[in-house]
Order: sequence, then structure tokens, then C-alpha cells
Amino acid sequence: MTTLALGPQWLDPEHLISTFGLIGILAVVFAESGLLIGFFLPGDSLLFTAGLLVAHGQYLDQPLWLVCTLITAAAVAGDQVGYLFGRKVGPALFRRPDSRLFKQENVEKAHGFFERHGGRSIVLARFVPVIRTFTPVVAGVSRMSYRTFTVYNIVGGVLWGSGVTLLGHVLGRIAFVRDHIELILVGIVLLSVVPVAVELLRARRAARAEPAGNTDQGHVHSRR
Repeated sequence: MTTLALGPQWLDPEHLISTFGLIGILAVVFAESGLLIGFFLPGDSLLFTAGLLVAHGQYLDQPLWLVCTLITAAAVAGDQVGYLFGRKVGPALFRRPDSRLFKQENVEKAHGFFERHGGRSIVLARFVPVIRTFTPVVAGVSRMSYRTFTVYNIVGGVLWGSGVTLLGHVLGRIAFVRDHIELILVGIVLLSVVPVAVELLRARRAARAEPAGNTDQGHVHSRR
């Protein structure tokens, strides 16, 4: 099976799996879930490709149940680390300067996402690239109940880690998917970007509406 490298070759899902096997998958899932520098890693397409390769016995010879279990465990563990990091670092995270691997705007996006969706954001963020990396950290900063976070984290880890892998395993048996895997992976990447685009549009609209609201308030005060 030949896949399209979505960016540098070392970020191509099949290249990662063929080179590092299951250990590589678990490392990427853990890093993307709990390490601030993991936001650029190919989580969704990697899990889908893993399920597909298991279906064909290529590169991965472990049983599907074991692959799903370990991926889920890595995802849950990554988020737990992110949460604990957020609790330890606290508000200092929002004052951290930008660097090549850290952008303050990513933290702000995750914070807005968390504020809008509350505890559900821990589950929903699993399916939104970049947001899923920073949301557990923001939950820790916000001092969300550890027990509540853990429950949502486990639910999200199972739905994303096992769900996307199982989807790749099932669809990988379909001839059309197998013959057009490059397009399928591109489609997954594009779909995963949609929520991020929606969040950006909402933020821009809110930013535009705020000055207008302030102007209206100014008129009211001047009349008084």
C-alpha cells in the first residue's frame, strides 16, 4: 500500500508505522495528547492507517483488540499528563512567550473551546487537531475536578483511540477505500481541519462584534 505523504515523509502515517511499528503509534498518540509540542503530529490519519494495516496484516502483526487497547491507554495517559502539567504550571502558561513549537494562540483557542463546552470539551476535543493537545492542559489550569476530568478523558480516549482505529480496520476491507487510500487520508485531514476553521471564524466574528458593542455603550454614556 502506498500512501501520500501529508507533509514531511517522517509525518506520513505509513512511513511512521513501517519504521517504528506499534511503539511509534503509541509514542505519537501520547505526545499529541499530552505534550505541548505534539500538536502537529498526524493523530487521526495515523489511527485510521493503523486500523487499515492491521486488517491487511501489514507492518502490524498484533491483534486488533490489543492495538486498540494500547492506543486508548496511550491517549488517556497523555491527557492525564497534560492535565497535571496544567495544574502545576497554572496561569503562567498564558504568559509563556511564543516560540517555534509553542504559540499562545493555540492555548487561547483551547481555553475558548473549554469555556464553551465545559466537561464535554475533553471528549469533543479528541476529534479536533491542535485543540486536543491543549484542552487537557487548560482543564488543569482551570482546576477542573480531577475525578470528573478522568471520567471524560477515559470516554474520549476510548471513542477516539479505539473508534478511529476500528473505522480504519472496517473500511480498509472495502476495495474502494483500499484502492484510494491517498484520497481517504487527505479527506480525513480536511475533515479534521473543519472544526478548527469553525472555531477561527467564531473568534473573528466575536472580535468584530465586541468593538461594535463597546461603541454602542459609549453612545449610551454620552447621551447620559
